[in-house]
Amino acid sequence: MVLITRVLPILSVVAVALALSLKRDAATIEADVANIASEVTTLDDAIEAFPFTGGTLLAALVFISRVIVVDISSEEDLQNIHSDAVTLINTLDQTIADIEASEPLSETDCETILAAVEAIEPIIFDALNDIIAKKPAFAALPIGGLTTLILQDLENLETATIDFANALMDICPADLEPEETELSQNITAAFVPAIVAYSS
Repeated sequence: MVLITRVLPILSVVAVALALSLKRDAATIEADVANIASEVTTLDDAIEAFPFTGGTLLAALVFISRVIVVDISSEEDLQNIHSDAVTLINTLDQTIADIEASEPLSETDCETILAAVEAIEPIIFDALNDIIAKKPAFAALPIGGLTTLILQDLENLETATIDFANALMDICPADLEPEETELSQNITAAFVPAIVAYSS
């Protein structure tokens, strides 16, 4: 009994320390959004670099490696390719986890984060417009299912984007919800024509 009464307070202190260490704050989320911005830019650059005509299968696989994980174990030259877009999706997932582990944020912190997300918006629009325009170039390449793989990635990115927006709304003041909703709707709406284009 004496041992239990000694151990319980120690365990309580450890539990509190662990809980505090796992808390996330605005700085963590701002850093996550900065990573998202960098990865979106990398993906946009990759799409822009792919030609409208004359693209190669190798270039397409390099592009796909930026948006999804491809099972290319039979291709020794490409088997170690890592996906930039999977990294982007993982970063979105990590950001969501950090947001969910955060206490409610102040209006100032949320405005800073929203401004950072808003700065990414035109890059997302550019990437999605380009990938629509370059569908014929991908479809013309001698690899089956290429456009289906791109469609899967677009759907995964859309889902992660929606989840990120919803998580952020949960920890920001209610008076910012209209701004958050508009920003989220603008970005997710931009996925629609790209998903439609690759669904047909």
